[in-house]
Amino acid sequence: MDDRPASARTPATEPLDSRAELSEFLRTRRARLQPGDVGLPDFGRHRRVPGLRREELAQLAGVSVAYYTRLEQGNGRNVSGEVLDAIARALRLTDAEHSHLTHLARPTAHKKKRAGRPQRVRPALLQLVDALDGVPAYVVGRRSDILGWNRMAAALFGDWGALPQQERNWARICFLHEGARELFVDWDQKASDMVSFLRMEAGCFPNDPRLSALVGELSVKSEEFRRLWATHDVREKGHGVKRLRHGLVGELTLSYETLRLPDDHDQSLVTYHAEPGTESEAGLRLLASVGTGRLDAGRGVVGSAPGAGADFPPPHPFP
Repeated sequence: MDDRPASARTPATEPLDSRAELSEFLRTRRARLQPGDVGLPDFGRHRRVPGLRREELAQLAGVSVAYYTRLEQGNGRNVSGEVLDAIARALRLTDAEHSHLTHLARPTAHKKKRAGRPQRVRPALLQLVDALDGVPAYVVGRRSDILGWNRMAAALFGDWGALPQQERNWARICFLHEGARELFVDWDQKASDMVSFLRMEAGCFPNDPRLSALVGELSVKSEEFRRLWATHDVREKGHGVKRLRHGLVGELTLSYETLRLPDDHDQSLVTYHAEPGTESEAGLRLLASVGTGRLDAGRGVVGSAPGAGADFPPPHPFP
């Protein structure tokens, strides 16, 4: 018998179940809180469930137990924004979690249409990415699809152009390619971030067949993905620090910035840079001097950049 949560057993051919997503998200958020965390008395010797009871959460949110129970069972129809705000406060949700709850409880009809549109990167943006000399940069879209990159990104992360277009996806690379575990010193954090991003995507686009297929494939092939997917954690990280272990230049500590495009919120420009005067900056300069590949933008052709070391192998070749 398969005891995984329903959301972790999602068939690759079926859309994600919005009602199940809402139900499990609320249940897991409630389970992580104890009465003492929210100022309630704890008569915990005979508690049969982890975390808060439904009646305790309903009391905190100022709604009836029956109303909250219906919502946690996945029936979010006609729920008001005010009620969702009250439940978010009671559950101590972050801004990202609050947004995710709203998407799950109040889906809109236009999401299915938006999810089905093919993504294209503007030529001018591709030119900008290519012009960022010495700065690893790429454009990422829905489902963590990698849409375009410059030669420094290829030198740092590996030759994405060697992959079939449908496999140029950060989540697939993170969980299904051993090179990613070698490259990211904090692979566990990278993996958690990727699943949190896909959870946000699932809330926005539950009817996206490619997203459902990706979740289904990763659920079948990766035990780590199944475990993280079942937590229902969501968060947004616009910037931070990554430690990488590169085959040519050793360990690098790089800061990244994620810049969401104002005219297309489903695409982001991601850049990496090193602190001036550090060994990591010297490592990036070395990578820039040898290079690998040119900007591709998902067209399936990657060649050698003029003056680049065409014989230099990718740091972590993908299978």
